[in-house]
Amino acid sequence: MNWYIAKIVFGITAENKDTKQFDEQLRLIEAETQEEAFLKSRMIGLSEEDSFVNDKNKMVKWEFINVSELVPIKRLEDGVEVYSRIHEMEEAKSYVNFIHQKAMALRLNTMPLF
Repeated sequence: MNWYIAKIVFGITAENKDTKQFDEQLRLIEAETQEEAFLKSRMIGLSEEDSFVNDKNKMVKWEFINVSELVPIKRLEDGVEVYSRIHEMEEAKSYVNFIHQKAMALRLNTMPLF
């Protein structure tokens, strides 16, 4: 068996709201072939479509869009790279500061309280 990372994309719409949100989920998929991994990923997406009434009594719909990426994982072991994405931005200093703030928050949330 082989392992893959699938990016499954959902569109989220809410009643009386003009803007649409998208949820990009990275999922770990085990399959014999890339084609099987793609089909399994699509089945996950389709099976997780949902509609519900939110706390403001408005209808919310999660609609499966598609599988936008499928990346094979060569080996599963500690520290192996499983996903990479390159960002190009004009405000590099702001981005670096944002990453440091997120890291600090992660560190503080994982420290023991005593």
